[in-house]
Amino acid sequence: MDSYSALLGRLSEIVWGPPMLILLAGTGLYLMLGLRLLPLRHIGTAFRLLWAGRRAGDASGDISPFNALMTALAATVGTGNIAGVATAIALGGPGAVFWMWVTALIGMATKYGEAVLAVRYRETDSRGRQQGGPMYYIRNGLGERWRWLAFLFALFGTVAAFGIGNTIQANSVAHAVSSNFELPRWLTGGLLALLTFLVLIGGVTRIGQVAGRLVPLMAAAYVGGALLIILGQIERVPEAFGVILDGAFNGSSAAGGFAGASLMMAIRFGVARGVFSNEAGLGTAPIAHAAARTRDPVRQGMIAMLGTFIDTLVICTMTALVIVLSGGWTELETPGGAPLSGAALTSHAFSAGLPQAGEYIVTLGLMLFAYTTLLGWSYYGERCAEYLFGVRVILPYRALWIALIPVGAMAELNPLWLLADVMNGLMAIPNLIALLLLSPVIFTITRRSLSSNPPNPSP
Repeated sequence: MDSYSALLGRLSEIVWGPPMLILLAGTGLYLMLGLRLLPLRHIGTAFRLLWAGRRAGDASGDISPFNALMTALAATVGTGNIAGVATAIALGGPGAVFWMWVTALIGMATKYGEAVLAVRYRETDSRGRQQGGPMYYIRNGLGERWRWLAFLFALFGTVAAFGIGNTIQANSVAHAVSSNFELPRWLTGGLLALLTFLVLIGGVTRIGQVAGRLVPLMAAAYVGGALLIILGQIERVPEAFGVILDGAFNGSSAAGGFAGASLMMAIRFGVARGVFSNEAGLGTAPIAHAAARTRDPVRQGMIAMLGTFIDTLVICTMTALVIVLSGGWTELETPGGAPLSGAALTSHAFSAGLPQAGEYIVTLGLMLFAYTTLLGWSYYGERCAEYLFGVRVILPYRALWIALIPVGAMAELNPLWLLADVMNGLMAIPNLIALLLLSPVIFTITRRSLSSNPPNPSP
């Protein structure tokens, strides 16, 4: 097992090395420039479309445009917003937060392009459901000779879903409940499986409805708690931003138990954790947006790009400010002498700001974020499996998905973390190739739509 874990560790370092981060960031920057900064210029329009998108409309699709975004956010707003941000700060210093922001801004263009292609090239399956995502816009947009690339994306997505989207999320919830409420992990796993079953039997429509209610509620509660801490120290907020900006361009100097971080570490961990948090470029979100009831790919693309904005520029920023204001990233160590990191660092920061409630905000946030990630990824994995095996795989897939939740809750998952990390990275490669090759389609559709029919709130 140790040799297997070591092999996966080396593969993860290769897959998520500098070439991958450059490809992710470079694709987003290329799309942003090719779109003439559309994600930044039309951010207000996007929020108006999202509000209007609460209505399902009469266009083809399975869920409302609003619920399509909530389903995508259900999968992306997760442990990365709590533990990932803290890890980036612990390993790369506060400057990593700035590079997370940069990654998010160019990632908005990536998410926009993914959703535009997903709606443009989606199909209707034998059940009358809309299917889309990278495997479909690779095959239908690039042609049959690229079918192998679509197959690879679907294969990697099917496998990755059981790791990062299922067992790992169940394990995170079980550990949080066991540590804070002393419930046995097998009981948490059973309850989580039951709650998931009650949602999955309704398919994407039920997932969208649950996400449409739960995601805004949990995000508002978490951000609200962070704002209370930030407003309580409002006079120190400019200083916190100054620390972030200084670290972004100068690196972080050693202090207390923190060994120091170079500028390259700030960039590396900022970009890596930003991508881990908002999943821009991985190809997951367009699977959800392909199910939206809409006639206009550009309209749904604008709604889709808000996922990156909300996930990283809002929720991750709240976490980062609370941590920087707490000072814990420079002062605290684990029993082994390493800097405090991950969810433990975030929990400490919230507890310092809200002594009576901070720890519970983080714990409940982690539980809800992990549960919604489990729901969102169930849909992603199911769609990838359906592409490979047809609609006959749906019921067995859902049964296996539910059965593995208790297993994940009780297992030790270090090797599975590494396998999921590798599969996630491999998913991104076919998707990024398709985005670059189909970028002329994205630019043409956008230019024609904006010149002839500017987006308006109607579906």
